[in-house]
Amino acid sequence: MNKQSRPTEQYFQENREVIGKQIRTFREKKGFSQDELAEIMEVNRSTISKVETGKFAITIDYLVKFAWYLDFNISVLEKQSK
Repeated sequence: MNKQSRPTEQYFQENREVIGKQIRTFREKKGFSQDELAEIMEVNRSTISKVETGKFAITIDYLVKFAWYLDFNISVLEKQSK
């Protein structure tokens, strides 16, 4: 991979989607619907949906909150090499 001087929007989007899919997998394994998780996290259901589809630029605080309620270590969100 030839790295540019800064990451592209496509790079950010791809990583948001990868993380979102992983978060959805953790949510489903815990048996939560988006509505249930939103309620216990005290966020809107649309926030959960946007995170899971990569349409929300998740902050570290949100990431830690997801990890807390879904019981996973954030280090598992590392992007897999292609």
